[in-house]
Amino acid sequence: MAKRILVAFVLLAIGIPAIIFGGLPYFLLILLFIGMAAWEYVIIFRAVLFSPSMWLTVGGVLLLLFVRNYFPAAAGAVLSLLVLAAMALHLFTYEFGRNQAATDFAVTLGGIVYLGWIGAYLLDLRNLPRGFLWLLLVLGTVWLSDAAAYFIGSRFGKHQLSPRLSPKKTWEGFWAGVLVGTLACLGLALLWHRVAGLAVTAWQGAILGLVLSTLPTLGDLGESMIKRQAGFKDSSNIIPGHGGFLDRVDSWLWAAVLGYFLIVWFIL
Repeated sequence: MAKRILVAFVLLAIGIPAIIFGGLPYFLLILLFIGMAAWEYVIIFRAVLFSPSMWLTVGGVLLLLFVRNYFPAAAGAVLSLLVLAAMALHLFTYEFGRNQAATDFAVTLGGIVYLGWIGAYLLDLRNLPRGFLWLLLVLGTVWLSDAAAYFIGSRFGKHQLSPRLSPKKTWEGFWAGVLVGTLACLGLALLWHRVAGLAVTAWQGAILGLVLSTLPTLGDLGESMIKRQAGFKDSSNIIPGHGGFLDRVDSWLWAAVLGYFLIVWFIL
């Protein structure tokens, strides 16, 4: 527990200045986290005898992040070409004896789209007007919700939320996370509105918090689904006390895309 908390503070000490400063430091931070998550994704699927392309999955994810951040108008074309490239690669592997090449194609494509296209919303969110405040609001809500779910669930949880996917998650922890996340987002929204003039009302903050503390749990469970199929407990052990990069970004991915569209459609 002490190691987990210490590493969390180190990550925050690196991440929050990058979020506030934005630009190249933030882009490189997201490139590192999502790129490493893509590498872990391929390793996990290879453990169950699938054979997604490492270079195309990781390279495609990094390319999508770069294009979405610097040349957003070209992002759709790049994604389309990556889909075609993935099919071309795997049809050749089938021709040369890989009977599961069609499934490999689907896994490669899943990694590119889920981690590259969805992951790029972490950049889109920061690139909004006053994006560092929106990003801190969104990720701050998820972090506080996750922390409440973890501490309350581990201490008081008795009813399993999803026995097959994540046996340690409980309904008690989930609802604690929803409550804390909703109130945290409401409080942060009011604070940003008061001290920085951010155009968000209390009701908007509460609704945003409710969504961000409820649905990103599915991202966590979705990553658990991938790991359970391969028999993995964590995506890797690179981050002490926290597992791997994919373990860290699983709920961020859902929070970023949901937060981005809620903010763009209903607040801005």
